[in-house]
Amino acid sequence: MDEKSGPERGVGRMDLIHDHPILEFSHGEKITFTFDGNSMEGHEGEPIAMALHANGVRVYRETAEKHRPRGFFCAIGKCSSCFMVVDGVPNVRTCITPLKAGMKVETQHGKGKVFEGAE
Repeated sequence: MDEKSGPERGVGRMDLIHDHPILEFSHGEKITFTFDGNSMEGHEGEPIAMALHANGVRVYRETAEKHRPRGFFCAIGKCSSCFMVVDGVPNVRTCITPLKAGMKVETQHGKGKVFEGAE
């Protein structure tokens, strides 16, 4: 089996996405960021969703009305499945937003809040 297949894939190791149909990126320097308060590693400049996927995160938000989970879907910035709160800003399309060191990424619940107390 090659490196991208087999039963061990995704178990206890990072699975990097190497090619993207739309975006051009490179796996830059290894950096740390937080997801829902947990420290994770990624590569600077790769899409946030790619780093999350490599770390085993599959749910990025839940819908406002029925609280259904959403995750990586189109990967080209055309849907809303990858909306997350990034550094306090809701509705960030994580599939096209570059990862930076120290970013605070959070699961988005519902429509997201711009500031504390907003509806």
